[in-house]
Amino acid sequence: MTISAGLEQLRRCHVAVDLGATRTRVYVKGTGLVVDQPSAAAVNTRTGALIAVGELAEQMTGRTPGYIRVVRPVSGGTVVDIEVGRRMLRALLGEKVRRALRRKPRLRAAVCVPHDADPLAMRAATETLLGLGARRVELVDTLIAAAVGCGLPVERAEATMILACGAASTQIAVLSLGAVVTADRVPVGGDAIDHAIVQHLRQRHELVLASQSVRPLHLALSGDGPAAGAAVAEIQGTDVTTGLPRLVRVDTAAVREAVRMPLTSVLDGIGRVLRDCPPDLVADLADQGVMLVGGSALLPGLDRTLHNATGMPVRIAERPDVCAVLGLGALLEGKVRPMVLDPLAG
Repeated sequence: MTISAGLEQLRRCHVAVDLGATRTRVYVKGTGLVVDQPSAAAVNTRTGALIAVGELAEQMTGRTPGYIRVVRPVSGGTVVDIEVGRRMLRALLGEKVRRALRRKPRLRAAVCVPHDADPLAMRAATETLLGLGARRVELVDTLIAAAVGCGLPVERAEATMILACGAASTQIAVLSLGAVVTADRVPVGGDAIDHAIVQHLRQRHELVLASQSVRPLHLALSGDGPAAGAAVAEIQGTDVTTGLPRLVRVDTAAVREAVRMPLTSVLDGIGRVLRDCPPDLVADLADQGVMLVGGSALLPGLDRTLHNATGMPVRIAERPDVCAVLGLGALLEGKVRPMVLDPLAG
């Protein structure tokens, strides 16, 4: 979609939803961001009852008995389990917010979808929101919503490049005049980076990490927190041979090298986008640079790697994880106006 084409319909919407593989976020018009929780639901497989959603369900991952299953109804930006997605969304909103939304005479909703989403993915997103009680659902390109959310001047006649770094994939696009000029999607995201770190530690240190143990290593690599800039980080894991807990000292330089390998696919995707982009817009990008958004935009070394490979300035959005839903909220609130050309004097 382009901004100008769907702006009037979006202003009539009451609620905006960003269904991500990692987190689900909901923005209510006039209220703001009301939900920012993991996209997870714990289900009792014997009775079909929903036990927990969001943070609580996330904490249950890998710790439940056999009859309780933690389900992730969204994968790669696409709803893969509509029924669980509906139930999860209703539970995350809570009775108070749902009651307020039911008061709307004709509830309209907007939802982010990936740029290259196929008709089945669009239908799944629509069906999920209709289950929330919406009478009409507007689909918005995630790239455009994220660009609006991080303050890029997408409605102007100048190029802006955005990298939406998700858990399962990275979307790369050049925008101008409120529309996507050229885009590409690379099947490398935060999960692939985490997998590279886990494999490195398994092969080099014979250590198996718990699912939550990669995050402290991210802090050591990115230069934030108490381990900022440290050459060595201490990581707790399970010994591959004995199965006993073990603490190892990890060389962060070696981990950075392991992380750099999956990023090659992202660099190739940037090259394809630039080759397909008109020369005049590429010239704009030399000054404007690249904006990183998405939950994985803060991956260690990502901005430095992109800058070294492209020579363009690379910036990380102020709140990269919520850019898409905040941009969608700005469109609902009418804060974005397309460029209007004055008629030629005749």
